[in-house]
Amino acid sequence: MDAQGRGRADDIDPADQWVLNPNTGDYELRLQASAPQSAVPGPRSRGAAGAAAPPRGRTAPGREREGSPGRTPEPAVPGPRRRRAPQEPPPGRRKGRPKKSRGKKVLIWTGGTLAFLLVGTSSAGYLYWKHLNGNITSVSDDGAGTGGFSKDRAINVLLVGTDKRTGDGNDGYGDSDSPGHADTTVLLHVSKDRTNATAMSIPRDLITDIPDCPTEQEDGSTKVIPGTPNTRFNESLGQEGRTPSCTMRTVTALTGIKMDHFMIADFNAVKTLTSAVDGVDVCLAKDIDDKDSKLKLSKGEHTIEGEEALAFVRTRHSVGFGGDLSRIQIQQQFLSSLMRKLKSNDTLTSPTKLLKLAEAGTEALTVDSKISSITKLRDLGMELGKFPTKNLSFTTVPVADNPTEKVKATVVLQEAKAKEMFALIKDDVSLTAVKQEKKKEKAAEAARLKGSKADPAEVRVRVLNGGAVAGSAQEMLNWLQLEEGVTKSENAGNAGATLKKTTVEYAPDQADQARRLADLMGLSGSAMKPGKSVTNSQGLPAITLTLGEDFKGAGVSLTTPSTAPGDVEKSTADKVECAK
Repeated sequence: MDAQGRGRADDIDPADQWVLNPNTGDYELRLQASAPQSAVPGPRSRGAAGAAAPPRGRTAPGREREGSPGRTPEPAVPGPRRRRAPQEPPPGRRKGRPKKSRGKKVLIWTGGTLAFLLVGTSSAGYLYWKHLNGNITSVSDDGAGTGGFSKDRAINVLLVGTDKRTGDGNDGYGDSDSPGHADTTVLLHVSKDRTNATAMSIPRDLITDIPDCPTEQEDGSTKVIPGTPNTRFNESLGQEGRTPSCTMRTVTALTGIKMDHFMIADFNAVKTLTSAVDGVDVCLAKDIDDKDSKLKLSKGEHTIEGEEALAFVRTRHSVGFGGDLSRIQIQQQFLSSLMRKLKSNDTLTSPTKLLKLAEAGTEALTVDSKISSITKLRDLGMELGKFPTKNLSFTTVPVADNPTEKVKATVVLQEAKAKEMFALIKDDVSLTAVKQEKKKEKAAEAARLKGSKADPAEVRVRVLNGGAVAGSAQEMLNWLQLEEGVTKSENAGNAGATLKKTTVEYAPDQADQARRLADLMGLSGSAMKPGKSVTNSQGLPAITLTLGEDFKGAGVSLTTPSTAPGDVEKSTADKVECAK
């Protein structure tokens, strides 16, 4: 400390020295001229032991300057930098126009639940990205994913909480003799237009089939881990050497939805992340004293973090019916609250909290190798943080008690409701009432279905297979000719590309034929693609029907619902609910 007792430089919290500049949206280092500079956590150039790095523009002994031969320059990463004091312009020259405020960008960089923590992480990552890169643990997705998210389509991220014991203070949790299980699993779907998201929990005790899983080994070789039919879902991770990529494959086999990425968290993640934001607010409808989870809280509202937060998400015997489904509900309440905390101004404008989140998030989470850098996590985080909390819906895969068990321990799918839920997610349908930003486009699509319809016998169509199962084009042709009277139709083989959605392309003067075909097949306006006519095998103009991956069979309607059914059980992240 100096003579005034203000504290030694070593005692200064680096995060407290970074200040948000509202004119730029960047965090800047603000130090008094007389104060020695304290480093932001992370790597920095050092000279001799204990010596600070040389001033910019100089070269430390034995080191080359950036850009000099023999040295590869570090990637340029936008972030805080020292700014020169403003200078008055020379006489006769106007001052430059002040820059437009970019403060709102901070709101985009931060927000979300467990996956959305990356948004806050990525913001702070600009300050010391190299250090944070070293924190990240990644595992191969073994080809189970899409290869990475894209800004022009919906995003699916698998969030998995494992009960594997890691770190200090976790001896009382989980199975000490197990490599862990997929204890908590959430499929996070973010819509293509980023207006809404769905977080669907998958019960750990759901009976399902685990497929064969090609898995990369430590020596670089690939081993196929045999699948297991009719077993608990949580066996898809940890057991038999299964990695997160196997959980991805299991979810895809179960739902038909392919994942872009995965993120894995253990017990420590809950403790460190909640402490980083100074606690998460939760509500209880009754007193809880659960000796198994070690949760003891009175009725009412509480702010929890660390060990208490972990006990909260683990408790099940004292809430609901005392099973895993009740625990899922309390976890969804917790994640909703965590998201609200992350999107609050109290978190967004605090450099200290953002730095803590950066450290906690990168150290606590294991991600797939496609997002194993701060830059990639930042890009994903910016996409995940765009929707409002009111449009994040939490739901659970529809299940029922296993009818083969006398003592109910596992659950099975409610087939009809589960398929409906999976279809809603695949078709990018929100579970909340989201205002459509593209009303004009939707109106135009609907208008394509309005108007006269040609007689089936006058519809001349070429049928292509663009992603449906083999033989679908011939199946469709038989149905059109024998069942619906569309006799001027032909099988044109395979399309040159794979389509997710079935489409009908037609010229303006063929709109009545296209409308008849759409009516027969139950196609929506979005499937109608005004374009040009093609020539069939007889040299006559025809419309083109391309069967996509959504084709379910001849005669099965392909109309996608625009809203979710009213009986879907869900909650939204903007509302505070008390666990019962």
